[in-house]
Amino acid sequence: MKPLALFGGTFDPVHLGHLSVAWEAAELLDAEVRLMPANVPPHRPAPMANAEQRVAMLHAALQRQSRLTVDTRELRRNGPSYTYDTLCELRAEQGDRPLVLLLGVDAFAGLPSWHRWRELFEVAHLGVLSRPGVEVELPHQLWAEIDARRVDDVGVLRALPAGKVIELAVTPLEISATRIRQLLAAGRDPRYLLPCGLFDDPTLLAPYRTR
Repeated sequence: MKPLALFGGTFDPVHLGHLSVAWEAAELLDAEVRLMPANVPPHRPAPMANAEQRVAMLHAALQRQSRLTVDTRELRRNGPSYTYDTLCELRAEQGDRPLVLLLGVDAFAGLPSWHRWRELFEVAHLGVLSRPGVEVELPHQLWAEIDARRVDDVGVLRALPAGKVIELAVTPLEISATRIRQLLAAGRDPRYLLPCGLFDDPTLLAPYRTR
């Protein structure tokens, strides 16, 4: 069964760095990938653009392809966007379909600070988006949890609904959403940092322009 992979974030705004790693992960896993904008992210400041604006930017960014889609369920939920709750909801919908939570290696290293983090493995696989040549030190408690779960073969993920960890070597684009917001506030045009679709409608980037 084709896996369903989830790639979360604030997407404030969505940029080419997000899209390039999501697309590579989709190809490596041969999976459908859903981009999931967070409502109230527990580990970072609230987004500058509101939910409706961020969804509009995502739809504009994902035009003319079908492998990457948008899932807005976390925006419809009150309170913090806990990943465990989202994955439990998807598991109830998807049955035994393999679910893969995509995480950057830095976010993965911080997994022990997440809500009910050990239980994530009961509802999904974890796909760690690694940067070639970059080593990140993982805490001991995380190593102890993942040591027996690590696999190299994508086929293993396809045969099980959850429980494994796989490293996905992707080509990172070092693009900062913070820097993009600064450029837009200064009246500059970050043309090759953002998807072309975001420039088709001048209202899409309005939340970041200096008023």
